[in-house]
Amino acid sequence: MAYLRPETCQPIFNDFKRVREAARQKIPFGIAQIGKAFRNEINPRNFTFRSREFEQAEMEFFCHPSERDRWFEHWRDERLRFHEDIGLDTANLRTRAHAEDELAHYCKAAVDVEYRFPFGWQEIEGIHDRGDWDLSRHAEFSGKDLGVTDPETKQHFVPMVIETSVGIDRTCLAVLVSAYAEEDLPDGESRTVLRLHPALAPVKVALLPLSKKLAEPTRALAASLRHRFNVFYDDAGNIGRRYRRQDEAGTPYCVTYDFDSEDDGKVTVRDRDSMTQDRIPIGEVESYLAGRVEFAR
Repeated sequence: MAYLRPETCQPIFNDFKRVREAARQKIPFGIAQIGKAFRNEINPRNFTFRSREFEQAEMEFFCHPSERDRWFEHWRDERLRFHEDIGLDTANLRTRAHAEDELAHYCKAAVDVEYRFPFGWQEIEGIHDRGDWDLSRHAEFSGKDLGVTDPETKQHFVPMVIETSVGIDRTCLAVLVSAYAEEDLPDGESRTVLRLHPALAPVKVALLPLSKKLAEPTRALAASLRHRFNVFYDDAGNIGRRYRRQDEAGTPYCVTYDFDSEDDGKVTVRDRDSMTQDRIPIGEVESYLAGRVEFAR
């Protein structure tokens, strides 16, 4: 008989003492990991939202008992901010505190981060105050002391644990749902666009020569940008269709090298969301993109 783990956190508790001593960590600190978890779902549904095998990312944050409330509030707010930062629509994002009859027996408090999918509000992450339950139980059955001693007060205590647990598959689905749009344009045409946060977009910039005659300098510019960005080169079809293909793929910026570029040393940079175009010196394209496609906090 074989068993598949229903959560990824228990190895963190098993390795708590080893990690703390090897990494020379002091309380408070956290251990995070990502991996596969498995549930016996009777009715998998809603595409990748509910499945029997899924990717889970968890952090167990260890703190002094007197600071557990402060750290719970900190991670609740920080994790909500994370989902906002990756581009989820704030109108479709909320937190929901668990009622007392929902809490696990070892939990003092729990909050879910929920996203409003087309099939309703659903959890994508949970933040839990697990107390000292896990470390105390592992210590009880292993016979090993998993407490720590404060070097200043000499107080010996078992750390409290604030856990953040996020479903990677669910978060990816929420990102796609939030980003996907079909819209009518002022000229009477329509387009499909994937408004991914630029930092999450698989392709950051597409290099498009206005004509195949301009392929050589355009490819040279693409090569110079590839050391920093994931770049896509495309010279097939008219420029409008090439823009539309990149809109559907979620590419935040398109750089067009045209016949004027040979004379003025500039290229046209098109923004995916607004479809506005800026004329930028070729030597400034990298810094222009860097300030727009990388996370800034």
